Amino acid sequence: MKQIIPTCLFAATLFTGVALADGNWPQFRGPTGQGTSEATGLPTKWSETENVKWKTAIHGKGWSTPVVYGDQVWVTTATPDGKKSSVLCLDRETGKVLHDRVVFENEKVEPLGNPLNAYASPSPAIEAGRVYVHFGSYGTACIDTKTFATLWERRDLPCRHYRGPGSSVILFENMLILSMDGVDVQYLTALDKTTGKDIWRTDRTTDFKDLDERTKLPKAEGDYRKAYTTPIVVKSNGKLQLISPGARAAFAYDPHTGKELWTVAYPGFSNATSAVYKDGVTYISTGHGRTEMLAIKTDGTGDVTDSHVLWRITRNMPLQPSSVVVGDLMFQANDGGIATCVDLKTGELVWTERLGDGKEQYSASALYADGRVYFFGREGLCTIIEPAREFKLIATNKLTAGMMASPAVAGKSLFLRTKTHVYRIEQ
Repeated sequence: MKQIIPTCLFAATLFTGVALADGNWPQFRGPTGQGTSEATGLPTKWSETENVKWKTAIHGKGWSTPVVYGDQVWVTTATPDGKKSSVLCLDRETGKVLHDRVVFENEKVEPLGNPLNAYASPSPAIEAGRVYVHFGSYGTACIDTKTFATLWERRDLPCRHYRGPGSSVILFENMLILSMDGVDVQYLTALDKTTGKDIWRTDRTTDFKDLDERTKLPKAEGDYRKAYTTPIVVKSNGKLQLISPGARAAFAYDPHTGKELWTVAYPGFSNATSAVYKDGVTYISTGHGRTEMLAIKTDGTGDVTDSHVLWRITRNMPLQPSSVVVGDLMFQANDGGIATCVDLKTGELVWTERLGDGKEQYSASALYADGRVYFFGREGLCTIIEPAREFKLIATNKLTAGMMASPAVAGKSLFLRTKTHVYRIEQ
């Protein structure tokens, strides 16, 4: 089958500063932030005994994606009660643990109240010489990848996560960008990646429409103001945009200054999926409530809710797993295991298919690599399909413990984090 490479793949490399061919996976959803890779020679068959180069147990609990740079693999974890947040460095070749330590200790931790989250859900970001680990308001740190020393840390970024943190950090030029969407405050902030000092902070301007007229306070505290999303940086009409869905509204910002460029309102909340982008249009799932997939033109200014939404889909769209774009199609599996293929231009559902036996649930984001689309389930099932206008199954595979974390790709290997281990899968 001819390999299809999304055009957005190449544009996104301009902003991450990481070449796609160097075999690294520097952040959540990879170099582009959109779950796509140029890797070839990846396996299509594996099990606990087949094509496993190594398997390393990870203590604690965490759903963050492993990041890969050079000869290292980094992953974060936390105690189930969230009072200790740790970072581990593994040798890429052997899986041996090179470094394992507690980065932050927290006496007071708000209960998760959500069995699908963990205190180490945000994924790290990595570049030459430095890895950036993030546990939401419980702490952010920059660690030297040679000496393992902490170079700087921040513990003064307020946000009441309510059900635990979820948004991952991204690197952009000299900045580390954080999303802090809590029940009390909702903002994005850019830190100087060398010093950890503030460069800009922008508060969301969302009209939540939930204030009591008498007290001017929210009528109900809870999920309706929070989100778990990770932004992406794209180039649209010659200008850079930081696209960031939040509760009740999506936004685009100038990544250099944090200035708001445009916004689209919707009824959804507790979003977890990242946006994807191609050719002047971004595609956003609106979260809980009335879950929709919106196609939004990115050339607007101000509130473009009524003018720039090209189409919307209201059935079988994902709450947690993010989508992938391949050519003129978008592929995703929703939380209940229903996979869909969408025509980007028309919003038409090209096909709908239930994965596996219909019992598997999904949290991990879709992956496009080596001309295939991969879906990873919470109970360990992986379904691999062709990115085509007909549902074409390539293979299914199973690991003992399921995946909540999204996959990573580097070289000819898949780096898969299950609920208990990190695997290097390679033919």
